[in-house]
Amino acid sequence: MAKNFIVKLTSKPKNPIVIEGFPGFGLVGTIVTEFLLDHLKCEQIGMHYFPRLPATVAIHEGKMVPPLSVHYNKKYNLVIVHSIAGTQLIEWDAADLVLDICEQLNAKHLISIEGVGAANPEDERVFYHTNEAELAKKYERIGVESLGEGIIVGVTGALLIKADRPMNCLFAETHSKLPDARAAAKVIGVLDKIFGFEIDPKPLLKQAQQFEEKLKNIIAKAEEAQEEKEKKMMGEKPRYLG
Repeated sequence: MAKNFIVKLTSKPKNPIVIEGFPGFGLVGTIVTEFLLDHLKCEQIGMHYFPRLPATVAIHEGKMVPPLSVHYNKKYNLVIVHSIAGTQLIEWDAADLVLDICEQLNAKHLISIEGVGAANPEDERVFYHTNEAELAKKYERIGVESLGEGIIVGVTGALLIKADRPMNCLFAETHSKLPDARAAAKVIGVLDKIFGFEIDPKPLLKQAQQFEEKLKNIIAKAEEAQEEKEKKMMGEKPRYLG
């Protein structure tokens, strides 16, 4: 794999499970990784930014939220790649970043989380795609269906094309481009059954609206800042954020 960059990590756990979540349809990937960080004892072992994107950072409850951060949970030997940075036009770079982390750590499994549009308004299913036969059996055993047909775009699409290692995708049906914590909770339930993370998704369901608003506000501020920069570059008078 040709490298455009190397992600600097402060520690390098061996053979971890790597779960990545970038903003996508329903923000499912970002909500899942955010929930994991909230409910597992994790340490930050790295952060990154994409030079091709505007230099923006979110502030939430007085704390800086980096565009992309890497965290480690020792109990489950789990690495979480959490991003609030939009990936439009940098999907290949984002995929390279994830694969670079996996290569540095010799990841045991790579799991990409995505939201997909629900064909039926009443459906809220989770589908899988994997090149690991043993995990496929586990998914089937707990009632998760293989994604038979679909068009996958974004970071997950780039990973499916470029990954030359064990690769898994979990797709949660969602009905809206707005944050969908309920769809994310179903993914949490699948992860718990497959890997035994001992994480109850019920708090996510109970706090869905609050959780959705939190991420929606953070990402909206980042997008707003990007728009202001673009206006400034075009000679328009910027509007201050606050």
